[in-house]
Amino acid sequence: IASTASTIQKALADLRVNIAGPKSDTLILLLATALVTPLAQKAKLSPILGFLAAGMLIGPNGLGLIAELHTTETLAELGIVFFLFEMGIELSVERLVSMKKDVFGLGLGQFTITALVLALVGKLFGLPGNALVVLGGGLALSSSAFVLQLLKDKNQLATRFGKASFGTLLFQDLAVVPLLVVTPILAGSGSVGKALGNALIKAGMSFAGIAFAGRVLLNPLYSIVAGAKSQEAFLGVTLLTVLSMSFLTEGLGLSNTLGAFLAGVLLSETKYRYQVEADIAPFRGILLGLFFVTVGFEIDCHLIANNFPVVAGLVTGIMLIKTVITTALSLAFGLSFPNAIQSGLLLSQGGEFAFVTFGLARNLGILDPQLTKLMLTSVSLTMALTPVLSSFGGKMAKKIEEKSDFTHYLGQDQDAIEIKESDTGFVAVVGFGIVGKVVCDLLDRKLMKYVGIENNPKKAIQARNQGLPVFFGDISRPEVCEAFNLSNANAIIITIADPVETNRAVIALRKTYPDKKII
Repeated sequence: IASTASTIQKALADLRVNIAGPKSDTLILLLATALVTPLAQKAKLSPILGFLAAGMLIGPNGLGLIAELHTTETLAELGIVFFLFEMGIELSVERLVSMKKDVFGLGLGQFTITALVLALVGKLFGLPGNALVVLGGGLALSSSAFVLQLLKDKNQLATRFGKASFGTLLFQDLAVVPLLVVTPILAGSGSVGKALGNALIKAGMSFAGIAFAGRVLLNPLYSIVAGAKSQEAFLGVTLLTVLSMSFLTEGLGLSNTLGAFLAGVLLSETKYRYQVEADIAPFRGILLGLFFVTVGFEIDCHLIANNFPVVAGLVTGIMLIKTVITTALSLAFGLSFPNAIQSGLLLSQGGEFAFVTFGLARNLGILDPQLTKLMLTSVSLTMALTPVLSSFGGKMAKKIEEKSDFTHYLGQDQDAIEIKESDTGFVAVVGFGIVGKVVCDLLDRKLMKYVGIENNPKKAIQARNQGLPVFFGDISRPEVCEAFNLSNANAIIITIADPVETNRAVIALRKTYPDKKII
């Protein structure tokens, strides 16, 4: 018996030694990721908050169950890469070009003004100039992973504030490049002009390489693999595409997420996009969950408790400044106040690239280690508050709409103006009842431009509260059809429940548009 007990004890000790390190870290992370979603659903909380809580619990500032942080962070980074790749697949090149106002107008303004204001605030506290540049630029960035996941979960990517937020995040991904280039120079090495020139050349090489691979190599390669009818080979090519494009841009000085996103955009133009999207979904989901867990690692409860007034002031200040600036700029770029406030609250957090920028600045001696830890904890907390603020923004927008008069006439609403002035195809959905909502939701998921027309003002107001392009109008009137620019619609989908009203609408539409596709 003693010999058997000794053998069992030795076997357990050997097992413990064998799985220690990266192996045990992987098992713990997978267990945490698997448990978070069902537990969060039972508690009626956002899964993102669950992942953050799990990270706080098992991370180095909690129970310390994770030993190899580098391995964990690498896996988590892949989660962001796959997520941005999926976002790229859901966007066409034409759709991306149509967002140039949000990317280079709203996005540029938001990043520049926010960085300057935050730097000025830092100057009041006596921080040196090089630290101000890093902190201002790093804190001006928002989290693509958090924001896009929230928009996707709520089917709000195609709403006006969803598109504006997405465009702003795309510009921020571009802004990471000069920020990372300038940071080593701020430590006292090299010329700014030369470094930026080199970065511009590398960016050109990255875009040229991705465009060449997408247009010349990907289609033939996918054709060969699809012809073989091998699911494993198809999945292998997809993984090769995502990782090679992200490594290409990362190696040339751009963010790896930008490379993955552009690769997705190029694949969106091919006939293989839906199979690719289905193949990467399982990888994207679990790896993105790991990313949120690693963000939880940075939340140091002891640091928060010992410096609560400072941390609370930093978190409140960062989110307040970013909300006010983004909301004001959104209004200037034509968003309604309810949409602008939702966009402002949604982009009020710090971003994942702040971890990269601040870490680099700490290693170069620009930021003090204690200040860096304080900033990373504060950024993590702003991320943790994002789901709460997103819900609050939606409720606030609804209350504002309910208290205001029904003034969403076609000459006053930015969504309507875009539809009216659109020279490209869109889909008109007549009726926003049960079926109409499903149709609009399907169009929303595929980021297809649409306009909803509802003759019940209460339903129209409810849809506008959600930021959806749905308006009040009687489709049987020719002047209403003209106001909605239905001559440029690709199709008109009628979802009215009443058969008499449906017939009346079809007769009126067929009379005005005899060649239009009506469903």
